[in-house]
Amino acid sequence: MADILSPIVVLGGLGLGFGVLLSIASNIFAVKVDPKIEEIRSVLPGANCGACGFPGCDGLAKAIAEGKAPVNACSVGGNPVAEKVADIMGVNAANVERKVATVLCQGDCNKAKEKYIYHGIKDCRAANILQGGSKACSYGCLGCGTCKEVCQFGAIEMRDGVAFILKDKCTACMKCIEVCPKKIIELVPYENEYVVKCMSKDSGKEVRSKCSIGCIGCKICVKNCPADAFSFENYLAKIDYEKCINCGVCAEKCPTKAIYGDTAKEVAV
Repeated sequence: MADILSPIVVLGGLGLGFGVLLSIASNIFAVKVDPKIEEIRSVLPGANCGACGFPGCDGLAKAIAEGKAPVNACSVGGNPVAEKVADIMGVNAANVERKVATVLCQGDCNKAKEKYIYHGIKDCRAANILQGGSKACSYGCLGCGTCKEVCQFGAIEMRDGVAFILKDKCTACMKCIEVCPKKIIELVPYENEYVVKCMSKDSGKEVRSKCSIGCIGCKICVKNCPADAFSFENYLAKIDYEKCINCGVCAEKCPTKAIYGDTAKEVAV
């Protein structure tokens, strides 16, 4: 019996001793976590999209608590989240403008011409290697859906061979912007209802020969905008969103309909 009990007592004593040592060590070497980090993390949306420039919501919460990021750094949460974070930090939240990604091309299979029929890998980056893709317009969406594949939020769908971003689902994580080989996806203000959906810098004559809905550089939008919100460079019109008043005159006057009006605005009109 002694032969059995002796090892049990020894092992039990060693276990208790190690347990006490580990408990003391955990208290001595414990890393204190700022309670504000957990509070901030609890009000962040949890998208972990990285649009803020930090590794997920945990990284952003830590950065805000340490003063390395502003309280309105989360573009996904917008003002509601910024205000909650500001309350936790005891500061005032400046208004943060929500932005969404937009594909600046409407040249679908019915409106844009093709140079050849592509049968390769279903990836825009691969398609772009072969003579810049099959689309006649060298600035147009290649339609392979690579941006859709990288979107974690189901905010991109393909419409007749052109990517279209659903603004209510977009978190402005910029994954689609990073992966697009044509660089035709940009962030625009969520509240802005009109955008020139074309990136072609070709002359109007060349645009017409390749796409029926591209910007032809006629400057009608520039001349008719009551807010002077348009600039014009390299045959292409561009909206200054800070000046735009969402009146819709530009979209109404555009002869090729290269200026896209948000559906909500179109219904309201």
